[in-house]
Amino acid sequence: MVSKMMTEAADMLTKADRCDRCGAQAYVRVVMPKGGQLFFCRHHSKEFSPKLRQLAVTIQDESGKATLEPDRVYNDVLELDE
Repeated sequence: MVSKMMTEAADMLTKADRCDRCGAQAYVRVVMPKGGQLFFCRHHSKEFSPKLRQLAVTIQDESGKATLEPDRVYNDVLELDE
C-alpha cells in the first residue's frame, strides 16, 4: 500500500533532481521497501505508475508544479541565439 509523504521544504524535489530513466527534471520520488529511491519525470512516472503503486512504500508526486517559466525560457532562447 502506498502512503502519502509529508513534504517539508527539505524533502521537496529541486531542479537538480533528475529522472532515473531519461535525465529530465524529476517531479516524482518513489521510495522502495528497502529504502532505495527512484526519481521520475512526469512522462515516465505515468508510464510506470501501475507497477510503482504495487511496489512502492511512498510516492511523492510534485508534478503539479511542472509549469513553464516564461522569463526563464525567454532568457535561455536569447542566450542560445548569441
